[in-house]
Amino acid sequence: MMTRFPPEPNGYLHIGHAKAMRFSFMVASAHKGQTYLRFDDTNPEKENMEYINSIKDTVSWLGYKPWKVTFSSDRFTEIYNFAVALIKKGKAYVCACDKAEVSADRAAKKGSKWRNRPVQENLDLFEEMRLGLHAEGSLSLRLKIDPSSENPTLRDPHIYRIRYTPHPHAGDKWCLYPLYDFTHCKCML
Repeated sequence: MMTRFPPEPNGYLHIGHAKAMRFSFMVASAHKGQTYLRFDDTNPEKENMEYINSIKDTVSWLGYKPWKVTFSSDRFTEIYNFAVALIKKGKAYVCACDKAEVSADRAAKKGSKWRNRPVQENLDLFEEMRLGLHAEGSLSLRLKIDPSSENPTLRDPHIYRIRYTPHPHAGDKWCLYPLYDFTHCKCML
């Protein structure tokens, strides 16, 4: 059995983390398994090496030894390719709406005016986003789910955004970052 302790390296661990850590390591141990320490590092604006090192030190200080330490950012290429595949299938689109427009569309349960952009145009724009050819916050990649859903989280959620901030683990390789909810399902371990 494998378990994971997946903190975001955007602060120091607190008592809730200690409880989750104990649960993860104890369940794995009870079943003769192992526990990954997996950093959910998708937001370079709030994460840094100080927090990464502090989390590693705290895990060790509490007496736990992870079987392996992984980072979501180690899988950014794989996650990017998955997003491209979704665009090719017509399941994701590049949106140029600002925050106010997105909020208004979601409140009205209506789709973005960019929702039906042609697939090739979405692919081209997404590649331009990856190359850093657009301003931070000017474009995002959203999933096509259901803009009229009663559940607001299903109203075409954002899955990628542009951020010109070096990443504490991946460096300056990326300026296009997947959001946590999209990344989490691709990086279970």
